[in-house]
Amino acid sequence: MKHKIYILFVLIGMLLVPQIHYAQVDFNKKPDDDLGDVEDKFQELFYEAIKQKSIENYDRSVDALLKCIAIDNSVAVLYFELGKNYMLLKNFGAAEDALKKAVSKDPDNEWFLDELYGYYIGQNDIDKAIKTVKQLVKYHPDYKEDLAGLYVKTKDYNEALKILDLLDAEFGISVRRDIMRNQIYEATGRKKDQIKNLEARVENNPDKESNYLQLIFRYSENNEKDKAFETAKELLKINPNSQIVHLALYKFYLDDNNAEKAIESMKIVVKSNEIKPEAKLKVLTDFVQFVGNHPEYEADLVEATAMVGDSNNSKTLIELGQYYLVKNNKAKALEYFEAALKIDADNFNVLRNVLLLYIDLQKFNLADKKCSEVLQKYPAQPLFYLLHGVALNQLNEPKKAIEVLEAGLDYIIEDTKMEMDFYNQLKSAYTALNNTAKVKTFSDKIKQLETPN
Repeated sequence: MKHKIYILFVLIGMLLVPQIHYAQVDFNKKPDDDLGDVEDKFQELFYEAIKQKSIENYDRSVDALLKCIAIDNSVAVLYFELGKNYMLLKNFGAAEDALKKAVSKDPDNEWFLDELYGYYIGQNDIDKAIKTVKQLVKYHPDYKEDLAGLYVKTKDYNEALKILDLLDAEFGISVRRDIMRNQIYEATGRKKDQIKNLEARVENNPDKESNYLQLIFRYSENNEKDKAFETAKELLKINPNSQIVHLALYKFYLDDNNAEKAIESMKIVVKSNEIKPEAKLKVLTDFVQFVGNHPEYEADLVEATAMVGDSNNSKTLIELGQYYLVKNNKAKALEYFEAALKIDADNFNVLRNVLLLYIDLQKFNLADKKCSEVLQKYPAQPLFYLLHGVALNQLNEPKKAIEVLEAGLDYIIEDTKMEMDFYNQLKSAYTALNNTAKVKTFSDKIKQLETPN
């Protein structure tokens, strides 16, 4: 449904109504009968109706319009304004009657039909909406698209496709109509028809990259991988500079055991400015898995990761960090996790990985500082207290370690392993302070936890 500037229409109406009624009146002379008084009253009431509506006194606007109708019931705009007021008052039955009356008096008025159409859409009365929009299609192609959408709602898919085909032929392809078309194919399971439509697009417009990409996707979805692969290669012949096509090609090359070509496509994807970070992440994930099975290509992965080293996508950086963690390259993993934290500073899992790596890599000063920051954000996470305690013990700060560890004990819930870790760290701190009594206390606690019930 098109949105129109109704205020403009009302202003025009306000100008036209007096002209209609006063066409034969000399305004410079005083009326010599009751006609002038009637016309004055009509104009006064109409202006009053518009004024009351503008200040949201819809009841008073209705009263004024009804009085206008009592004077002259032939003016269609009165019913149009009356219908809009009734809609605002949620008196929907009266609104429909008034709008239908306006249309009956001026059946070729697009504004009146559009308002009635909007009413039926608002009431979800699809059958009447279809009947009304059929009267509107001659005014604008948007209405034809609306009609196709209504046919989709009523599951009259063949009629919807006929309209979409006509619109595509007349105006070219549009994203909105394609979404509607794909909904129809999905609902009906007519995948072959969908593919035929895309094949025709490629044939009719062989230079348009998006047609190939859609066809590749649908072939793949329909498990026609050979056709998808051939279409991707055809696109590359026509447009050798295409970057997006490599989102499909790398996968086909992997399935075809063509590692060199697959890696070449992966690198193009990773460094592309046209491809979204989420898609790059998927490719990079596949790249990581591939190298996990073919370590001889790790140098290529390193090269690819260097291309996204300044990535502003935390997911990509986290994936790289996880890869190097699995490879036991903790220093490299830490680089990527720290980079991810610069983008997403509150990511719990990344914070945990960074702190654990600080401890593993004996970066205790960094661990101390970072733990202090993290505990401000996550004051109820016992792991962060434990890691802070470990760092402080390693920095020969036993008193501070005891303070932190005792605070963290309160947050442990049914986790025997963590509780023992806390006691071991407390034992180490009290050992450093030569407090043998406390050392024995925590040694006994550890033994109790180690003893099975």
